[in-house]
Amino acid sequence: MECRHHIHGSHPGHGCNSHAGCIRLVPIFNHLEEEQMAKIGASVETLALQKGEMLFRAGERDDTLYIIHTGKVRIYRLADSGKEQLVRILNPGDFTGELAVFQPGEIHENYAEALQDSTICRMKQKDLQAYLLAYPQIALKILAEITKRLEESEKQTARVAVENVESRIISFLASCVERSGADDTVIALPMSKKDLASYLGTTPETISRKFTNLEKQGLIEQLPNKKIKIPDLDGLLLYADEATSAGGHH
Repeated sequence: MECRHHIHGSHPGHGCNSHAGCIRLVPIFNHLEEEQMAKIGASVETLALQKGEMLFRAGERDDTLYIIHTGKVRIYRLADSGKEQLVRILNPGDFTGELAVFQPGEIHENYAEALQDSTICRMKQKDLQAYLLAYPQIALKILAEITKRLEESEKQTARVAVENVESRIISFLASCVERSGADDTVIALPMSKKDLASYLGTTPETISRKFTNLEKQGLIEQLPNKKIKIPDLDGLLLYADEATSAGGHH
């Protein structure tokens, strides 16, 4: 087993010892026995990306599953106009490239960029396919993850179609609270206002204006380091419902 540099000029990772930790981090693998995870870890390579470096680009042919070990990676695509459209943000334990497993020689439609210094574990298609045959439950976990992403994508499409911008922002904040799973009313935005605007189909200026409006009404409080305090989530959701009922896209 060896640790290699990535094609796009990445730097050495934290060493091969991090492979087992990477495998334990991922829901599609961490249900396996220790011995099985160790075996899978033996076929994983580590690469390190600095902030702003690309993991892959649209148009590239690939047959690799990428797992985020540390850091954060954004997946986006470019419209014909050249405008960026955020697809999702990947955090530790998240993965991308699963389609290459089922479609050999898959050509990427998206771009993947490190939002901060990140460590990535990668596994080649032939290795993952062998593990899918040996441990079929992995396939079920991958299918569950793809299903979840499809559901989130459909929800997002529906929001952009029928909700005004303010309601979209509130729905997004509520989903952040739900994902944090904590009773704390303070959440950390997982992306910049630029990326959030792209994700919600609006502009950074509109995001800032809507945040200020919600803050003036006492529904949120903007804190340093991209943190938002939500004193009353139910009240915030009620406000969004009333705003949507009032009609009109902002």
